[in-house]
Amino acid sequence: MSDETIFGRIQVSPRAISSIVGHTVLRCYGVVGMAPATVRDGIADILQVENLHRGVGVQVIEDQIAIDLYVIIEYGMRISEVAHNVMESVKFSVEQALSMPVSEVNVHVQGIRVSNRD
Repeated sequence: MSDETIFGRIQVSPRAISSIVGHTVLRCYGVVGMAPATVRDGIADILQVENLHRGVGVQVIEDQIAIDLYVIIEYGMRISEVAHNVMESVKFSVEQALSMPVSEVNVHVQGIRVSNRD
């Protein structure tokens, strides 16, 4: 994504957008973590915070952003409600941060986990 101004040019890399998305997703109720886009042997690993970008796919097409997310959801949660909440939160956060429309947010549930409760 780039933007021309009278002062110069602003460029935001897909990885920076992925970071915004990853941090937003982790704040969503019902999400345990993010998983890499490719699942090995049917097992979804939870990504560490520094690797969240691996759980997000970003495409910029004709000044609109399309996002694919790979998440792990808390066991017992209604998947459709969590996914819709994630979609709305990500769309809002990215549009607020970048002033650029998000055309779609696709949520791919890679696994269900029981979170650790202390």
